[in-house]
Amino acid sequence: MSGAGEPGPVAPVMGPQTTAEEAAAHDTVESAIRAQLAKALGGVRGIVEAAVPTVAFTLAWITTEQLKLSLMIGIGAAVVLLVVRIAQRSTPQFVLNSLIGIGIGAFLASRSGEAKDVFLPGIWYNGAYAVAMLLSIAVRWPVVGFLIGSVTGDPTGWRRDPGIVRLCSRLTWLLILPCLLRVAVQLPLYWADQVAVLGVAKLVLGWPFQVAALAAMVWVLARGRTPIAAPPPVQGA
Repeated sequence: MSGAGEPGPVAPVMGPQTTAEEAAAHDTVESAIRAQLAKALGGVRGIVEAAVPTVAFTLAWITTEQLKLSLMIGIGAAVVLLVVRIAQRSTPQFVLNSLIGIGIGAFLASRSGEAKDVFLPGIWYNGAYAVAMLLSIAVRWPVVGFLIGSVTGDPTGWRRDPGIVRLCSRLTWLLILPCLLRVAVQLPLYWADQVAVLGVAKLVLGWPFQVAALAAMVWVLARGRTPIAAPPPVQGA
């Protein structure tokens, strides 16, 4: 349930290219990243849609302790949200993330007969994402840098400025911390078969911690004004 009640780390927006007007509106690295973070959050509605399936499943399990019924209620809640989005002709991105997450968890739980397996994909997802982001920092391709590329239209141009690379590395570290914390808390609960506590932990460590990480990022971004500009070419190169 990587998307249900527990947001994935903010990833680069890989949709349609940013328009020239949007790119021109961001003359600094900080403003560009803030704009992309706002898109990635999905607003209050996106946050609620991510949480509803986990809340529905967890409450149903606490009340009935019936796995199949709880899974049906959790999936049904996600489907209802998706139908509403389609009827309103608004983007279903966050509902689809939630539906895919709970669908994978439901498949694993149905195969094993263990309700705790509903939460296993989320643990895997956060662990894998944390490792991937750590590697991106290690090789000096921090994932936050691609947020800048999605605004400027040059996916790799930001790497030519060491100052931007350092800034993006610091911001990527702030995205890694919630992922590591989720794994550190949820994995012992999974091993201990604490299904209800897992559901509560997933919600508590989901959007509240993601928003805290993003708030820390905004604070870092508010302190600087790094121009978006490629360094001048080396003479004679």
